[in-house]
Amino acid sequence: MNKQLRIIFMGTPEFAVSALKILVEHKCEVVAVITAPDKPSGRGLKVTQSPVKEYAVAQNIPVLQPEKLKNPEFLKMLRSYEADLQVVVAFRMLPEVVWDMPRLGTFNLHASLLPQYRGAAPINWAIMNGEKVTGATTFFIEKEIDTGKIIFQEKESITEDDTAGSLYERLMHLGARLVLKTVEAITEGSYPQIAQSQEEVIKQAPKLFKENCEIDWYQPAADVRNFVRGLSPYPAAWTTLNGLTCKLFEVSVLDNTPEFSASENVQPGDFYTDHKKELYFRAADGWVSILDIQLEGKRRMKIADLLRGLRLS
Repeated sequence: MNKQLRIIFMGTPEFAVSALKILVEHKCEVVAVITAPDKPSGRGLKVTQSPVKEYAVAQNIPVLQPEKLKNPEFLKMLRSYEADLQVVVAFRMLPEVVWDMPRLGTFNLHASLLPQYRGAAPINWAIMNGEKVTGATTFFIEKEIDTGKIIFQEKESITEDDTAGSLYERLMHLGARLVLKTVEAITEGSYPQIAQSQEEVIKQAPKLFKENCEIDWYQPAADVRNFVRGLSPYPAAWTTLNGLTCKLFEVSVLDNTPEFSASENVQPGDFYTDHKKELYFRAADGWVSILDIQLEGKRRMKIADLLRGLRLS
């Protein structure tokens, strides 16, 4: 390998730790880490560090935590490290003065096969839309978000039973390997830079809010199931039950039409329960069985456990 590159790593959550860790374990020269400021969390509002900071501190890597990325003092400190390359994994948007600073540029890891699923929640939206394949992409950052030249991509299958949580785990490790491959290729000076396609219809992956996590029971039952698993375990799809908000983590689609569905007055969003171990919601074309639920004010539980302590009208 050629002379080692001086690397600055930018990231915050657990997803980014795997990428930072693989660089450190392969003796890459990570000269500093940029992560989110410490913040209070939990009931006691105890000040907590980001997972990336915790790992960096344990490895004796200098950590910068700017509130504002255009702060002159932060930019001066960033320049002082004389980085050749910046690596970004699950961090915030960077101003041009930051991403354009290193001589070899700044690349980002994105958890989709770009140009598909640009945006903040690519893992969730791929499952919510019923995709069978997704993956990870490394690309050079440019002015428009998630549009820069692609360096490498790796595919990952989505199974029928995948949730956002299970796919997150696999893409976290696949992405870490892809980051290492990218750093090694840039170090060697031989790597592709492929412009993203402008011709295909591009699906987006916008940030998730409570408003776009509500279940639409007028969708087909299979789509409702995809929606639920694409948001499980976090932030979780939700609906209302007897006027109470409830989060759904696992559902199944009924193959056969149950006897209780014969009524002509049944509408999407209506529910039926035997008050013992079954709770069904009507979707556009059939019934969805609720398996794993959390009613507001209660812990997450299997549906039979909920029904033992709750009388539904």
